[in-house]
Amino acid sequence: MKQERQYLTVSELTGYLKRKFDADPYLGRVYLTGEISNYRFRPNAHQYFSLKDEQAKINAIMFRSAFAKLKFKPEEGMKVILVGRVSIYPASGSYQIYVEQMEPAGIGALYQAYEQLKKKLAAEGLFSQPKKKLPHFPKKIAVITSRSGAVIKDIMTTVRRRYPIAKLYLFPAQVQGQEAAGDLVARIQQVEQGNFDVLIIGRGGGSIEDLWPFNEERVVRALAACKLPVISSVGHETDTTLTDYVADMRAATPTAAAELAVPVLSDELLKIKQQQLRLVQAFRGLLHTKQQRLASLSQAAIFLQPGRLYEGYFQRIDLLNQRLQQQADHILVTKERKLTTLKQHLFNVSPLEQLHLKQRQLIFLQKNLQKNGQNYLKLRQQQTGQLIAQLNALSPLKILTRGYGYVVIANQVVKSVTEVKLNQNFDLHLKDGTIIAKAIKIKEQNKNG
Repeated sequence: MKQERQYLTVSELTGYLKRKFDADPYLGRVYLTGEISNYRFRPNAHQYFSLKDEQAKINAIMFRSAFAKLKFKPEEGMKVILVGRVSIYPASGSYQIYVEQMEPAGIGALYQAYEQLKKKLAAEGLFSQPKKKLPHFPKKIAVITSRSGAVIKDIMTTVRRRYPIAKLYLFPAQVQGQEAAGDLVARIQQVEQGNFDVLIIGRGGGSIEDLWPFNEERVVRALAACKLPVISSVGHETDTTLTDYVADMRAATPTAAAELAVPVLSDELLKIKQQQLRLVQAFRGLLHTKQQRLASLSQAAIFLQPGRLYEGYFQRIDLLNQRLQQQADHILVTKERKLTTLKQHLFNVSPLEQLHLKQRQLIFLQKNLQKNGQNYLKLRQQQTGQLIAQLNALSPLKILTRGYGYVVIANQVVKSVTEVKLNQNFDLHLKDGTIIAKAIKIKEQNKNG
């Protein structure tokens, strides 16, 4: 007897293979290296791409929760190392790797993220903004750092030694860990609410992981937007964070930051004394020069005989008075001659006769105007009567007086029986009112005659 074969469905076969993949301990945690391919960033979503080498390629998926933990931005063609598990996607029957961790191959993920963010912010012009000038004599200095670190102690010691009249205000913040970035931004915003002259932000040395909060984008942008002059003192002299690029000054150590923030009080007092001495000496020299000039001027002839100063002015005044009198006499003679000529002309042309002539012209024009106005009014009245007669002949109300009417349904005039339905109410408008009627029968006219 021929044995009957049992056939599997595609789903059953795919499910069997998936269980094999999931049960295989070697596929539960796979370490791969390769080049990213077919990558397109999807915001707030799972990321799909491929990992390939010279001879093979595998599909990869990184869920949103795992992707959010990356410290760098994946790019097409980037060589990476990753950790994940291999399984089968049942819908397509293809195997793929589910990525749990990923970082650039040959270079740390934090350093890669540092370089990418540095390039991005530099392209935006954040690092090339005009630097604010530090005040020479600050009164209030804000310091953002750890409460228990050596940074605040070094700054306090240096300021007390160099410029004790300045007041230090500590804004304690976390400078390491996942919560540090948010805490630093909050402290920066809090400092901006106060009336401070300069801000020092910093911490001691450490690894790139320890210093990473000072490379966070929100911290860098908060410092760039700060209106106060900022001194950055993060890490050792060889450490450079992104906050150093946006700060107005970078200090290698906390002591150096304090030295940049305040002058040396004793040196400033010495400078004031030196300036005071120079001022006194300059004033004495200027006073001596002025005294010599005063003595020289007091011996001038103009002060010994001051009346000589006005002799020329007296002569000039006499000459101007003489010219003024001559000009006045000439103008007076000219005006008298012109007045005589105008009197003779006025005598020759009698104003009274001109007035009578203008009065006669005015009476003629008034009569002519009145006659033309009456003719124009009469013509307009005739035209108006004709237009009223024409309008009355065309009025729908005039037509209604001859026994006609019109039908209205829903405020619309009915022009055809096709617009009326059987048993439908309608308004029949006549010359003296309206009839509410109902269509009990519709009889359509034969179009063929």
